[in-house]
Amino acid sequence: MAVTSRNDMMRDVAELVQTLNQRSRVESEGALDELLVNLLGHMSCAEHAGVTLTTSAGDVQTLSATDRYPAVLDDIQRQHREGPCLAAAWKHHVVRLDDICAEERWPSYCQEVAATTPIRSILAFELFTGEGSTGALNFYSQTPNAFDDDSVELGLILATHAALAWHMVRRDEQFRSALASRDVIGQAKGMLMERYGIDALQAFELLKRLSQTSNIALAEVAQQVVNHR
Repeated sequence: MAVTSRNDMMRDVAELVQTLNQRSRVESEGALDELLVNLLGHMSCAEHAGVTLTTSAGDVQTLSATDRYPAVLDDIQRQHREGPCLAAAWKHHVVRLDDICAEERWPSYCQEVAATTPIRSILAFELFTGEGSTGALNFYSQTPNAFDDDSVELGLILATHAALAWHMVRRDEQFRSALASRDVIGQAKGMLMERYGIDALQAFELLKRLSQTSNIALAEVAQQVVNHR
């Protein structure tokens, strides 16, 4: 890829990330889908792309996919508990699988992929890590040996931008969740104050005691109070 072309790509993806950051309300699923289509458009040697989420308990989910094949391959990884996307997410930052039919690292996975899908080569990047979970950005090709060293370099750039976008979306979701929790706690305090003739501090302390004795999150206790007014 020419330097100018790569610079154009970086600017294009960076502008998309900035656009996501400027939206007043970002829905994670739609934003990730939009970003993934954009990334695939720049990885010309791939026909499919997906984002895989896996947990330490062994669960595997497809957070986003450009078509059905990434989800199919994630299902195979879940069944066999092995595969390049899981390896990229948990063990290595980058995993390149050149030829499904000749690969020896994940025999059960590769055998089923070769038998049931047209996918023949995969390039996977660690995308994000969290408490007990981690994710990978994956590119798939129906051609063996589709990804070279330039593809790895390009993919690292794309994965970096994707990780930034993901954290922006998650930050927005967490902020909105915190606002919603604050609102429902305020409603519950008001109801307790009116019903029992107590002040705001006493109402909050009552909610805290209910949360502790029931071992339920404070926001959930508040929601129960509001729901059973």
